[in-house]
Formats: sequence, structure tokens, C-alpha cells
Amino acid sequence: MVVVNVLYKVGARDESPDKTGFAHLFEHLMFGGSINVPNFDTPLQLAGGDNNAFTNNDITNYYETLPVANIETALWVESDRMLQLEFSEQSLEVQKKVVCEEFKQRYLNQPYGDAWLKLRPLAYKTHPYQWATIGKKLSHIENASLEDVKSFFYKHYGPDNAILSIAGNIKFDETIKLAQKWFGGIENRNISKTNLPLEPTQIEERHETVKADVPQKAIYKAYHMCDRLHTDFHATDFMSDILSGGKSGRLLNKLVKEQNLFSDINAYISGDLDAGLFVVEGRLNDDVSFDNAERAINDELTKLQQECVHDNELQKVKNKAESIFVFDQLNLMNKAMNLAFAENIGHIDWVNTEIDLYKNVKKEHIQKVAQQILNVTNCSTLYYEPK
Repeated sequence: MVVVNVLYKVGARDESPDKTGFAHLFEHLMFGGSINVPNFDTPLQLAGGDNNAFTNNDITNYYETLPVANIETALWVESDRMLQLEFSEQSLEVQKKVVCEEFKQRYLNQPYGDAWLKLRPLAYKTHPYQWATIGKKLSHIENASLEDVKSFFYKHYGPDNAILSIAGNIKFDETIKLAQKWFGGIENRNISKTNLPLEPTQIEERHETVKADVPQKAIYKAYHMCDRLHTDFHATDFMSDILSGGKSGRLLNKLVKEQNLFSDINAYISGDLDAGLFVVEGRLNDDVSFDNAERAINDELTKLQQECVHDNELQKVKNKAESIFVFDQLNLMNKAMNLAFAENIGHIDWVNTEIDLYKNVKKEHIQKVAQQILNVTNCSTLYYEPK
């Protein structure tokens, strides 16, 4: 077997503020057919393969898994849609309807589905992380014209803005030859790097209350944190695991099991390439006030600032990180994606060595990070109240 992975360096952050959701729309459009491959899925299925894609705020990633004997089928279809999509009003309208229905189903008509549509603009005032991958609002997709999408394609989708990674039972020399055969003739598009504005330091707490058709009260607390390449990133990641990493996480044990304030509560990081968010979110039990719930969360976060985490807590999250790393190495798709992502951030060696950055995190570093970011003035809080 072999996995062919193509990462394009375009995500929601590369969109215009008045035309958002385009990167995600293109994830769909890229399956709509190209000049020589009118149906993307059919040749791959005939070759015994499958495919999929995902988009986030930083990248768009496409991948195929198929028998290595049929690798050229994957390279053919990927190179053809990089060369030129089959732009048509019909294809655009079909995919716009699909994306709009996804917007309604996942974000507008689902309890708490619009949380990130509200939390991002609350936390970000300058950086384009202020909108979600799906876009700011439906009208941006509904009003997308054929000229809009053509312009977006030729601005972002070309060999000089893409990374091809291949993992599987294939020799290196053969891989290089096939990559040159299928992609070598596609001209660069002189794609320029998007200059993104830096998000200013948040200096005052922010709040927003939403009354919605939700089953119970919920709270989202977002703290600005470092970017993906910062030396504090891995300590911050561990901090979220200590709070919410499995059945022994502090928040679950203290606020759910012992104090019975929440039905569930989690902490996690956004993991963005630029400065991201450290988030605590929870669903409150019926008789619990926002004041009591928030006070309990803040008490747990303050403990991280005042005291180093226990040695066994740190060792637990290190063991978890190492097990994830080891199991990732067993999966061809993960290998291909990890290679592409590491190349994208300019640290290709991280596919083998990032685990050492996690293993070398000290408990004092976690305390330092907690003191730096878990502060009221650095926090944006979203409250959900049932109607």
C-alpha cells in the first residue's frame, strides 16, 4: 500500500474578511472534476483506493490510499486538479449548496454549534483566526461567483504552494521519478506569501452571553497562547492534558466527580501555526450558576500557577504523548501527513524528534506557562444560556 498526500499552504487565514469560507469551499470543489478527470473518485475506486481531505485555518490537505502498483492513478488525479480545475457554474452551485447545508447542519442547527463562530471574533480582533474554517456567515458562500473561485484557485493552488509527501512500500528513486513525471510540467504560479497581521496582546477580559436553544448552560474560556513553533508550545499542550487528559484529569475529578458542578468539562489547545488559543469548555449541571462554575475553573487554573504539577502527573502525559507518537509511526496515512506538516513548518526532522521536545518538558516550565497565559486579562469567555 501507499499513501499520496498533497498539502496546500492555504487555509481560512488566507481569505479576505469579506469572502470567507473559500478554502473550505475549495476542499469540495477540488473533488468536482478537473480538465482530464471529470469524476475524481471513479479512477481511484477502480484502482482499489480511497481518498479524502480536510481544511483548517492554516492548511488544506488531500490524501489517497491505494495499492502501490496503482500509485500513478493517485498522482495523475492529484496533478490534474493542481493543473486546472474544471470550473463551471453547475459545479460551483452544487458545491455551494453542499457547503451551505453543512454550515446549517453543523454550525447553525446544532446545540453549541456556533460556539466557535462567536468565540473566535471575541478572542481575535486583528488576526484572520477571527473566523472559523466554515466562514463568517452563509452569505459569503452563497454569493461566491465563478470569477471569485477562479481567482482564489490561481492565487493559492500551485506547485509552489504545495507539498507532496508519499509513504509506503516504494523506493525513493522511483518516488522522485514519478513525482517529476506527473508534477514537473506544472508551472509555478508565483504565489506570494500572505502577510498576516499580528494579534495585539489582550489587556482586558472579554465576555459574551448567548441565549440559544441548548439543553444546558455552557461556558467557554479562551486564553491566548503561543504559536506552533514557540518553545512554550509543548509545555502548554501538556498543561491541557494535565487538566483534561483522560479519567485522571484534574477538571474531571475535581469539578465533575467531587464538586458535581459540570456534567462534562475539557481543556485543549487549538494547535494553530500562529498564536493560538488555550480553551476550557464545560457543560454546567442544572442548579449551578455561572459564577460558581467559573470560580471553580479559576481555582484549578490558579493551582497550576502557584504549584508545580506532580511528578506522576507529568510522567503520565509524557507516556501518553510517546504512545501516540509510536502508534503514529505504524500508520502510513499518519506518516504521510506528518511528513507534509513538518515540511510545512520548516522542521522536517520533527517527524522523528518532536517527541523529544515533549519528553524534555519540565514541571517548572508548565508552571511558568500557566503564570503567563492563565490570567483574567488574557481571557475571552462565552456563556451559553438556554432560552
